[in-house]
Amino acid sequence: MSAFRNHRPLALAAAWLATRALMLWLLAHDHLAPLGGGGVSREVGHLYFRWYGVLSRGAFPVGDPLWQYPPGAAPVLLAPALLPSLTYFTAFVTLTLAADAVITAALTWAGRRPGRSLRGARLWVLGLPLLLHVPLARYDVQVTAFAVVSLLTLSRSPRVCGAFAAMGALVKVWPALALIGTPRGRTTREVWTSAAVSAAALLAVLAALFSGPFDFLRQQSGRGVQIESLGGTLLGFARHAGWPGTVRYQYGAMEFVGPYVGAVAAGSLALTVAAFGLVLLWRVRARHWTPATPYDAALAAVLLFTVTSRVISPQYMVWLLGLAAVCLTSRHTTQRPVAALIVAATAVSSVVYPGLYGEVVRGTWTGCLLMLVRNGLLATAAGVSLVRLWRSGPSTTAPDRRTSDRGAPGPHRIPAALRTRQ
Repeated sequence: MSAFRNHRPLALAAAWLATRALMLWLLAHDHLAPLGGGGVSREVGHLYFRWYGVLSRGAFPVGDPLWQYPPGAAPVLLAPALLPSLTYFTAFVTLTLAADAVITAALTWAGRRPGRSLRGARLWVLGLPLLLHVPLARYDVQVTAFAVVSLLTLSRSPRVCGAFAAMGALVKVWPALALIGTPRGRTTREVWTSAAVSAAALLAVLAALFSGPFDFLRQQSGRGVQIESLGGTLLGFARHAGWPGTVRYQYGAMEFVGPYVGAVAAGSLALTVAAFGLVLLWRVRARHWTPATPYDAALAAVLLFTVTSRVISPQYMVWLLGLAAVCLTSRHTTQRPVAALIVAATAVSSVVYPGLYGEVVRGTWTGCLLMLVRNGLLATAAGVSLVRLWRSGPSTTAPDRRTSDRGAPGPHRIPAALRTRQ
């Protein structure tokens, strides 16, 4: 049995090499119509490279409606300069694979600790290729790496956890939600203080090095309803009922324009606020933390944030796969059914984009039904995730301790007052 366990990381490494080689092959053949007709790689080769030129001169792309990212995105987009012998595109893909390898290594390391599981590493290694070559041509893998490392270092060093969450949040905001489930008391104070200090320090450095670091806020506020969002699915079916709206490329995505689009966008924002309120209410009411609670809470929060967003791009599935993988490293997680739903939604996402994206853009019945299935799976996953997290929270008050999956503490470590109630 011990020899079998020792060979599992080698099997994971072999699977990683094989699947990533396949993803690279798909990226190299991106020009083929079923793989997007060049649209997937164009994001890096044209848009990112153009931003790289602007950022290299010490300025953010001020006034560019496609630039909707926090200041921390600048170092990520400039990072290919660290590999000067490669083209920008090749260097970007190389660094994305490196971030992917870091996530795999972190999940494997966590899964091999006593009482843990390698299910999370397997989910990541085998789940990411379901998105075909899309993850290699976006920087969401890098962002996910920050969130994954943040969560997996919580039990060892809350300050490191907070610092990585802050770095991720400055690249794309969502990694800040990874801190929503930190255990009460000293751990939360250390994590959130570290995150605040790290974010402030990094913002100060970026503001000193670049001009216009906060212009992204103006562009982000103008976004409408993307055709792949939950609201977009509603409007897609409304077109078949006679709604006169159309689809237009704007703010870097295909969005609906026409009557009531503003109301749908406002409704999405209201749902996001309500979902965030539910997660905060869970935290206020929760009294029991297991070693998996921080992971489960992070997945639930990001799922709710994603489902209620005005935009659900296919690369958002990278975030959910990463967080689901972290949950599965713990045998205490409540999110196993949620992880299965996320994997199913990921598989449908690759059919939507790049496979049959033209059907979605044109709003055919095929396109609408595909979006209904994908978003239905995500909405179900969000609901199940929140319910399972909520049911696991209210219980007897647990002491604030640096939890790990090495097993429950022995009776000699539990205060007498608590022992009498167990």
